[in-house]
Amino acid sequence: MKQTDEDTVQLDTTPVDIWVGVPLGLGQMKDPVAPNDIRRWVQGMQNSNPVYFDETVAEAEGSRFGELVAPQSFAVCTDDSHGAGPAIQGNIPGTHMLFGGDEWWFYGPRIRPGDKITRSSMLFDYKVTKTGFAGPTMFSRGDTEYANQRGEFVCKQRSTSIRYIAEEARKRAQFSEEKDPTWSHEQLLEIERKKMAYFEQVHAQQNQRKLNAQAGEQLPERLIGPHSIASFTTEWRAYPFTTWHTFRPNGLPSSLYDAGWLPEMSRDFDKGAIDPTHLDGLYHGPSRGHVQQEYAQLIGLPRAYGYGASMGAWMLDYIGNWGGIWSDVIHCKFSYRTPAMTGDLTILNGEVTSVREDPMTGQPLAVVQVRMTNQDDATLATGGAEVRLPTQELPRAEHPRK
Repeated sequence: MKQTDEDTVQLDTTPVDIWVGVPLGLGQMKDPVAPNDIRRWVQGMQNSNPVYFDETVAEAEGSRFGELVAPQSFAVCTDDSHGAGPAIQGNIPGTHMLFGGDEWWFYGPRIRPGDKITRSSMLFDYKVTKTGFAGPTMFSRGDTEYANQRGEFVCKQRSTSIRYIAEEARKRAQFSEEKDPTWSHEQLLEIERKKMAYFEQVHAQQNQRKLNAQAGEQLPERLIGPHSIASFTTEWRAYPFTTWHTFRPNGLPSSLYDAGWLPEMSRDFDKGAIDPTHLDGLYHGPSRGHVQQEYAQLIGLPRAYGYGASMGAWMLDYIGNWGGIWSDVIHCKFSYRTPAMTGDLTILNGEVTSVREDPMTGQPLAVVQVRMTNQDDATLATGGAEVRLPTQELPRAEHPRK
Protein backbone atom coordinates (compact mmCIF):
# COMPACT_ATOMS: atom_id res chain seq x y z
CA MET A 1 0.00 0.00 0.00
CA LYS A 2 1.27 3.52 -0.80
CA GLN A 3 -0.03 7.09 -0.80
CA THR A 4 0.10 9.72 -3.52
CA ASP A 5 0.72 13.48 -3.06
CA GLU A 6 -3.06 13.89 -2.77
CA ASP A 7 -2.95 11.54 0.21
CA THR A 8 -5.11 9.05 -1.69
CA VAL A 9 -4.55 5.43 -0.76
CA GLN A 10 -3.47 3.18 -3.60
CA LEU A 11 -2.67 -0.49 -3.95
CA ASP A 12 0.83 -1.49 -4.98
CA THR A 13 0.12 -4.43 -7.28
CA THR A 14 3.74 -5.06 -8.26
CA PRO A 15 3.95 -8.21 -6.08
CA VAL A 16 0.90 -9.61 -7.89
CA ASP A 17 2.24 -9.19 -11.42
CA ILE A 18 4.85 -11.94 -11.08
CA TRP A 19 2.17 -14.54 -10.31
CA VAL A 20 -0.06 -14.04 -13.36
CA GLY A 21 -0.05 -17.18 -15.53
CA VAL A 22 2.19 -19.17 -13.16
CA PRO A 23 1.13 -22.78 -12.32
CA LEU A 24 0.35 -22.64 -8.63
CA GLY A 25 0.82 -24.88 -5.65
CA LEU A 26 -2.24 -26.17 -3.86
CA GLY A 27 -3.34 -29.09 -1.76
CA GLN A 28 -4.63 -32.28 -3.37
CA MET A 29 -7.13 -34.55 -1.62
CA LYS A 30 -5.33 -37.56 -0.17
CA ASP A 31 -8.32 -39.88 -0.31
CA PRO A 32 -11.00 -40.66 -2.89
CA VAL A 33 -14.42 -39.09 -2.53
CA ALA A 34 -16.56 -41.05 -0.06
CA PRO A 35 -20.36 -41.31 -0.02
CA ASN A 36 -20.45 -39.46 3.27
CA ASP A 37 -18.43 -36.59 1.76
CA ILE A 38 -21.35 -36.08 -0.63
CA ARG A 39 -23.94 -36.49 2.11
CA ARG A 40 -22.11 -34.05 4.38
CA TRP A 41 -21.91 -31.55 1.53
CA VAL A 42 -25.63 -31.48 0.72
CA GLN A 43 -26.41 -31.36 4.43
CA GLY A 44 -24.10 -28.37 4.89
CA MET A 45 -25.67 -26.62 1.88
CA GLN A 46 -29.17 -27.47 3.23
CA ASN A 47 -30.02 -29.19 -0.05
CA SER A 48 -32.62 -31.83 0.88
CA ASN A 49 -32.72 -33.44 -2.57
CA PRO A 50 -32.77 -37.20 -1.85
CA VAL A 51 -30.92 -38.20 -5.04
CA TYR A 52 -27.74 -36.90 -3.39
CA PHE A 53 -27.96 -38.58 0.00
CA ASP A 54 -30.44 -41.50 -0.17
CA GLU A 55 -28.98 -44.44 -2.09
CA THR A 56 -32.40 -46.08 -2.44
CA VAL A 57 -33.52 -43.10 -4.53
CA ALA A 58 -30.22 -42.79 -6.41
CA GLU A 59 -30.26 -46.50 -7.35
CA ALA A 60 -33.98 -46.82 -8.06
CA GLU A 61 -35.37 -47.98 -11.38
CA GLY A 62 -35.56 -45.01 -13.72
CA SER A 63 -32.62 -43.24 -12.09
CA ARG A 64 -29.96 -41.77 -14.35
CA PHE A 65 -26.74 -43.06 -12.82
CA GLY A 66 -27.83 -46.06 -10.78
CA GLU A 67 -25.72 -44.94 -7.85
CA LEU A 68 -25.12 -42.00 -5.58
CA VAL A 69 -23.47 -39.07 -7.40
CA ALA A 70 -22.56 -35.60 -6.20
CA PRO A 71 -24.44 -32.48 -7.24
CA GLN A 72 -22.45 -30.30 -9.62
CA SER A 73 -21.86 -27.82 -6.78
CA PHE A 74 -19.69 -30.45 -5.07
CA ALA A 75 -16.61 -29.77 -7.22
CA VAL A 76 -15.62 -26.75 -5.12
CA CYS A 77 -15.72 -29.06 -2.11
CA THR A 78 -12.67 -30.92 -3.49
CA ASP A 79 -10.55 -27.73 -3.37
CA ASP A 80 -8.58 -26.55 -0.35
CA SER A 81 -9.47 -22.84 -0.66
CA HIS A 82 -13.01 -22.73 -2.12
CA GLY A 83 -11.35 -22.27 -5.52
CA ALA A 84 -10.28 -18.78 -4.50
CA GLY A 85 -6.61 -19.58 -3.86
CA PRO A 86 -5.32 -18.78 -7.38
CA ALA A 87 -6.99 -15.35 -7.18
CA ILE A 88 -5.17 -14.44 -3.93
CA GLN A 89 -1.55 -14.23 -5.03
CA GLY A 90 1.05 -11.56 -4.30
CA ASN A 91 1.68 -9.84 -0.98
CA ILE A 92 -0.38 -6.67 -0.40
CA PRO A 93 0.01 -5.81 3.31
CA GLY A 94 -3.06 -5.15 5.44
CA THR A 95 -5.53 -6.69 3.03
CA HIS A 96 -8.38 -9.11 3.34
CA MET A 97 -10.64 -10.66 0.69
CA LEU A 98 -14.26 -11.38 -0.07
CA PHE A 99 -15.66 -13.54 -2.86
CA GLY A 100 -16.77 -11.57 -5.90
CA GLY A 101 -18.14 -14.34 -8.08
CA ASP A 102 -17.61 -17.63 -9.86
CA GLU A 103 -17.83 -18.82 -13.43
CA TRP A 104 -18.04 -22.56 -14.10
CA TRP A 105 -17.69 -24.70 -17.20
CA PHE A 106 -18.83 -28.32 -16.76
CA TYR A 107 -17.57 -30.91 -19.23
CA GLY A 108 -19.87 -33.87 -18.56
CA PRO A 109 -18.41 -36.31 -16.01
CA ARG A 110 -20.09 -36.27 -12.59
CA ILE A 111 -18.16 -36.80 -9.37
CA ARG A 112 -18.98 -40.16 -7.78
CA PRO A 113 -17.86 -42.09 -4.70
CA GLY A 114 -14.42 -43.54 -5.35
CA ASP A 115 -13.29 -40.70 -7.62
CA LYS A 116 -9.87 -39.17 -6.94
CA ILE A 117 -10.06 -35.50 -7.92
CA THR A 118 -6.91 -33.55 -8.76
CA ARG A 119 -6.67 -29.87 -9.61
CA SER A 120 -4.40 -27.39 -11.34
CA SER A 121 -4.63 -23.61 -11.03
CA MET A 122 -3.17 -20.23 -11.90
CA LEU A 123 -3.89 -16.51 -11.49
CA PHE A 124 -5.71 -15.40 -14.64
CA ASP A 125 -5.83 -11.58 -14.39
CA TYR A 126 -6.77 -8.65 -12.16
CA LYS A 127 -7.88 -5.03 -12.18
CA VAL A 128 -8.04 -2.28 -9.55
CA THR A 129 -11.18 -0.20 -9.08
CA LYS A 130 -12.25 2.33 -6.45
CA THR A 131 -15.27 1.14 -4.46
CA GLY A 132 -17.45 2.72 -1.81
CA PHE A 133 -16.71 -0.24 0.42
CA ALA A 134 -12.93 0.12 0.70
CA GLY A 135 -11.55 2.65 -1.78
CA PRO A 136 -8.93 1.05 -4.07
CA THR A 137 -9.99 -2.56 -4.50
CA MET A 138 -8.51 -5.37 -6.53
CA PHE A 139 -10.76 -7.73 -8.46
CA SER A 140 -8.55 -10.70 -9.32
CA ARG A 141 -9.56 -13.83 -11.19
CA GLY A 142 -8.01 -17.25 -10.82
CA ASP A 143 -8.66 -20.51 -12.67
CA THR A 144 -8.90 -24.01 -11.22
CA GLU A 145 -9.37 -27.11 -13.37
CA TYR A 146 -10.75 -30.29 -11.81
CA ALA A 147 -10.00 -33.77 -13.22
CA ASN A 148 -10.72 -37.33 -12.08
CA GLN A 149 -8.51 -40.41 -11.91
CA ARG A 150 -9.48 -41.42 -15.47
CA GLY A 151 -7.96 -38.20 -16.79
CA GLU A 152 -11.38 -36.73 -17.58
CA PHE A 153 -11.82 -33.00 -17.02
CA VAL A 154 -14.83 -32.52 -14.78
CA CYS A 155 -15.03 -28.73 -14.78
CA LYS A 156 -13.20 -25.42 -14.65
CA GLN A 157 -13.83 -22.68 -12.10
CA ARG A 158 -12.89 -19.03 -12.61
CA SER A 159 -13.20 -17.43 -9.19
CA THR A 160 -13.11 -13.68 -8.51
CA SER A 161 -11.53 -12.46 -5.28
CA ILE A 162 -12.14 -8.95 -3.99
CA ARG A 163 -8.94 -7.87 -2.23
CA TYR A 164 -9.05 -4.65 -0.23
CA ILE A 165 -7.35 -2.78 2.61
CA ALA A 166 -9.19 -3.77 5.78
CA GLU A 167 -8.51 -0.43 7.49
CA GLU A 168 -10.15 1.46 4.63
CA ALA A 169 -13.24 -0.75 4.84
CA ARG A 170 -13.49 -0.08 8.59
CA LYS A 171 -13.28 3.68 8.02
CA ARG A 172 -16.10 3.65 5.48
CA ALA A 173 -18.36 1.33 7.52
CA GLN A 174 -20.59 0.73 4.53
CA PHE A 175 -22.16 -2.23 6.31
CA SER A 176 -23.02 -0.97 9.78
CA GLU A 177 -25.96 -3.02 11.14
CA GLU A 178 -24.37 -4.82 14.09
CA LYS A 179 -27.51 -6.57 15.36
CA ASP A 180 -29.29 -9.49 13.76
CA PRO A 181 -32.82 -8.81 12.51
CA THR A 182 -35.56 -10.19 14.72
CA TRP A 183 -38.20 -12.64 13.53
CA SER A 184 -41.59 -13.30 15.10
CA HIS A 185 -42.77 -16.83 15.80
CA GLU A 186 -45.35 -16.49 13.03
CA GLN A 187 -42.72 -15.33 10.54
CA LEU A 188 -40.47 -18.27 11.34
CA LEU A 189 -43.36 -20.69 10.91
CA GLU A 190 -44.12 -19.16 7.50
CA ILE A 191 -40.47 -19.48 6.48
CA GLU A 192 -40.49 -23.15 7.44
CA ARG A 193 -43.74 -23.70 5.55
CA LYS A 194 -42.20 -22.25 2.37
CA LYS A 195 -39.04 -24.33 2.78
CA MET A 196 -41.13 -27.47 3.11
CA ALA A 197 -43.23 -26.57 0.06
CA TYR A 198 -40.07 -26.14 -2.02
CA PHE A 199 -38.56 -29.49 -1.06
CA GLU A 200 -41.88 -31.28 -1.44
CA GLN A 201 -41.64 -30.30 -5.11
CA VAL A 202 -38.02 -31.45 -5.27
CA HIS A 203 -38.91 -34.82 -3.72
CA ALA A 204 -41.85 -35.25 -6.09
CA GLN A 205 -39.48 -34.83 -9.03
CA GLN A 206 -36.72 -37.20 -7.83
CA ASN A 207 -35.64 -39.24 -10.89
CA GLN A 208 -38.11 -37.75 -13.35
CA ARG A 209 -36.91 -36.04 -16.53
CA LYS A 210 -37.42 -32.31 -16.98
CA LEU A 211 -39.31 -32.09 -20.28
CA ASN A 212 -41.15 -29.23 -22.00
CA ALA A 213 -39.31 -26.31 -20.37
CA GLN A 214 -40.42 -22.99 -21.84
CA ALA A 215 -39.22 -19.39 -21.84
CA GLY A 216 -40.97 -17.46 -19.10
CA GLU A 217 -41.18 -20.44 -16.74
CA GLN A 218 -40.65 -19.38 -13.13
CA LEU A 219 -38.49 -21.54 -10.90
CA PRO A 220 -40.06 -22.31 -7.50
CA GLU A 221 -38.90 -19.93 -4.80
CA ARG A 222 -36.35 -21.31 -2.36
CA LEU A 223 -35.61 -19.93 1.12
CA ILE A 224 -32.46 -20.55 3.16
CA GLY A 225 -32.07 -19.32 6.74
CA PRO A 226 -32.35 -17.30 8.83
CA HIS A 227 -28.60 -17.84 8.97
CA SER A 228 -26.79 -18.37 12.25
CA ILE A 229 -23.37 -19.15 13.66
CA ALA A 230 -24.50 -22.78 13.74
CA SER A 231 -25.52 -22.85 10.07
CA PHE A 232 -22.31 -21.12 8.93
CA THR A 233 -20.25 -23.57 10.99
CA THR A 234 -22.14 -26.51 9.48
CA GLU A 235 -21.36 -25.14 6.02
CA TRP A 236 -17.68 -24.77 6.88
CA ARG A 237 -17.40 -28.33 8.12
CA ALA A 238 -18.93 -29.64 4.89
CA TYR A 239 -15.66 -28.74 3.10
CA PRO A 240 -13.18 -31.64 3.53
CA PHE A 241 -10.19 -29.29 3.76
CA THR A 242 -11.47 -28.18 7.17
CA THR A 243 -10.67 -31.67 8.50
CA TRP A 244 -7.09 -32.09 9.63
CA HIS A 245 -4.60 -33.41 7.05
CA THR A 246 -7.07 -34.27 4.30
CA PHE A 247 -4.94 -32.50 1.66
CA ARG A 248 -1.32 -32.92 0.54
CA PRO A 249 0.70 -30.05 -1.08
CA ASN A 250 1.60 -30.62 -4.72
CA GLY A 251 4.99 -28.91 -4.35
CA LEU A 252 4.41 -25.95 -6.68
CA PRO A 253 4.84 -22.33 -5.47
CA SER A 254 2.04 -20.17 -4.07
CA SER A 255 1.81 -16.97 -2.03
CA LEU A 256 -1.69 -17.66 -0.72
CA TYR A 257 -0.55 -17.78 2.90
CA ASP A 258 1.74 -14.76 2.44
CA ALA A 259 -0.77 -12.51 0.71
CA GLY A 260 -0.62 -9.65 3.24
CA TRP A 261 -3.25 -10.94 5.67
CA LEU A 262 -3.75 -9.04 8.90
CA PRO A 263 -1.89 -10.74 11.79
CA GLU A 264 -5.20 -11.63 13.41
CA MET A 265 -6.33 -13.37 10.20
CA SER A 266 -3.11 -15.29 9.49
CA ARG A 267 -2.33 -18.95 10.02
CA ASP A 268 0.51 -19.90 12.38
CA PHE A 269 2.30 -22.85 10.80
CA ASP A 270 4.72 -23.36 13.71
CA LYS A 271 1.88 -23.71 16.21
CA GLY A 272 -0.15 -25.60 13.63
CA ALA A 273 2.48 -28.34 13.49
CA ILE A 274 1.61 -29.04 17.13
CA ASP A 275 -2.08 -28.11 17.21
CA PRO A 276 -3.82 -28.03 13.79
CA THR A 277 -6.52 -25.67 15.06
CA HIS A 278 -3.99 -22.90 14.32
CA LEU A 279 -4.24 -23.84 10.64
CA ASP A 280 -7.98 -24.37 10.64
CA GLY A 281 -8.97 -20.97 9.30
CA LEU A 282 -12.13 -20.78 11.41
CA TYR A 283 -10.64 -20.91 14.90
CA HIS A 284 -7.53 -19.06 13.73
CA GLY A 285 -6.94 -17.50 10.35
CA PRO A 286 -8.75 -15.67 7.56
CA SER A 287 -12.17 -17.31 8.00
CA ARG A 288 -12.70 -16.54 11.68
CA GLY A 289 -14.79 -13.47 10.81
CA HIS A 290 -17.46 -15.82 9.47
CA VAL A 291 -18.39 -16.88 13.00
CA GLN A 292 -16.82 -14.25 15.30
CA GLN A 293 -18.24 -10.75 15.12
CA GLU A 294 -15.04 -9.16 16.47
CA TYR A 295 -13.09 -10.35 13.44
CA ALA A 296 -15.89 -9.61 11.00
CA GLN A 297 -15.74 -5.98 12.16
CA LEU A 298 -11.95 -6.01 11.86
CA ILE A 299 -12.32 -6.51 8.10
CA GLY A 300 -15.15 -4.01 7.63
CA LEU A 301 -18.28 -6.14 8.08
CA PRO A 302 -20.77 -5.63 10.94
CA ARG A 303 -21.34 -9.23 12.05
CA ALA A 304 -20.64 -12.86 11.18
CA TYR A 305 -21.22 -13.63 7.53
CA GLY A 306 -21.51 -16.53 5.09
CA TYR A 307 -19.17 -17.97 2.49
CA GLY A 308 -19.01 -16.90 -1.12
CA ALA A 309 -18.43 -20.48 -2.26
CA SER A 310 -21.61 -21.51 -0.45
CA MET A 311 -23.55 -18.76 -2.23
CA GLY A 312 -22.39 -20.22 -5.52
CA ALA A 313 -23.38 -23.70 -4.36
CA TRP A 314 -26.86 -22.48 -3.34
CA MET A 315 -27.37 -21.07 -6.83
CA LEU A 316 -26.01 -24.15 -8.59
CA ASP A 317 -28.12 -26.46 -6.42
CA TYR A 318 -31.18 -24.31 -7.03
CA ILE A 319 -30.74 -24.56 -10.80
CA GLY A 320 -29.82 -28.23 -10.57
CA ASN A 321 -32.89 -29.08 -8.50
CA TRP A 322 -35.09 -27.39 -11.09
CA GLY A 323 -33.51 -29.30 -13.97
CA GLY A 324 -33.40 -32.58 -12.06
CA ILE A 325 -30.82 -35.36 -12.08
CA TRP A 326 -31.24 -35.94 -15.84
CA SER A 327 -30.15 -32.37 -16.64
CA ASP A 328 -26.67 -30.84 -16.66
CA VAL A 329 -25.52 -27.29 -16.04
CA ILE A 330 -22.86 -26.80 -18.71
CA HIS A 331 -21.95 -23.18 -17.95
CA CYS A 332 -22.85 -20.61 -15.32
CA LYS A 333 -21.62 -17.23 -14.16
CA PHE A 334 -22.51 -15.77 -10.76
CA SER A 335 -21.75 -12.34 -9.29
CA TYR A 336 -21.74 -11.96 -5.48
CA ARG A 337 -22.61 -8.48 -4.23
CA THR A 338 -23.33 -8.71 -0.51
CA PRO A 339 -22.57 -11.52 1.94
CA ALA A 340 -25.36 -13.33 3.74
CA MET A 341 -25.12 -12.38 7.42
CA THR A 342 -26.35 -13.87 10.66
CA GLY A 343 -30.07 -13.42 11.16
CA ASP A 344 -30.69 -12.80 7.46
CA LEU A 345 -32.92 -14.83 5.20
CA THR A 346 -31.72 -15.80 1.73
CA ILE A 347 -34.33 -16.03 -1.03
CA LEU A 348 -33.71 -17.49 -4.49
CA ASN A 349 -35.91 -16.83 -7.50
CA GLY A 350 -35.29 -17.72 -11.10
CA GLU A 351 -36.74 -17.63 -14.58
CA VAL A 352 -36.16 -19.48 -17.84
CA THR A 353 -35.36 -16.76 -20.37
CA SER A 354 -34.92 -18.93 -23.46
CA VAL A 355 -34.86 -22.53 -24.69
CA ARG A 356 -33.06 -23.57 -27.85
CA GLU A 357 -31.57 -26.73 -29.31
CA ASP A 358 -28.06 -27.67 -28.28
CA PRO A 359 -26.18 -27.98 -31.59
CA MET A 360 -23.83 -30.60 -30.11
CA THR A 361 -26.42 -33.05 -28.77
CA GLY A 362 -29.79 -31.97 -30.15
CA GLN A 363 -31.11 -31.73 -26.59
CA PRO A 364 -33.00 -28.67 -25.30
CA LEU A 365 -30.69 -26.00 -23.86
CA ALA A 366 -32.34 -23.67 -21.36
CA VAL A 367 -30.95 -20.34 -20.17
CA VAL A 368 -31.91 -19.65 -16.56
CA GLN A 369 -31.44 -16.34 -14.73
CA VAL A 370 -31.33 -16.31 -10.92
CA ARG A 371 -31.49 -13.51 -8.35
CA MET A 372 -30.67 -14.09 -4.70
CA THR A 373 -31.93 -11.54 -2.17
CA ASN A 374 -32.41 -11.11 1.56
CA GLN A 375 -35.55 -10.26 3.51
CA ASP A 376 -35.14 -6.56 2.66
CA ASP A 377 -34.95 -7.33 -1.07
CA ALA A 378 -31.27 -6.37 -1.14
CA THR A 379 -29.49 -8.28 -3.90
CA LEU A 380 -26.94 -10.77 -2.59
CA ALA A 381 -26.07 -12.37 -5.92
CA THR A 382 -27.18 -12.62 -9.52
CA GLY A 383 -26.28 -14.92 -12.35
CA GLY A 384 -27.27 -17.13 -15.18
CA ALA A 385 -26.71 -20.66 -16.37
CA GLU A 386 -27.07 -22.79 -19.47
CA VAL A 387 -28.77 -26.07 -18.64
CA ARG A 388 -28.81 -29.04 -21.00
CA LEU A 389 -32.17 -30.74 -20.52
CA PRO A 390 -32.99 -34.39 -21.23
CA THR A 391 -35.14 -36.00 -23.86
CA GLN A 392 -37.30 -39.02 -23.25
CA GLU A 393 -34.83 -41.14 -25.24
CA LEU A 394 -31.72 -40.14 -23.29
CA PRO A 395 -30.23 -43.45 -22.02
CA ARG A 396 -29.24 -44.17 -18.46
CA ALA A 397 -25.54 -43.50 -17.81
CA GLU A 398 -23.18 -46.44 -17.57
CA HIS A 399 -20.97 -47.12 -14.57
CA PRO A 400 -17.54 -45.65 -15.38
CA ARG A 401 -14.43 -47.72 -14.81
CA LYS A 402 -12.58 -46.67 -11.68
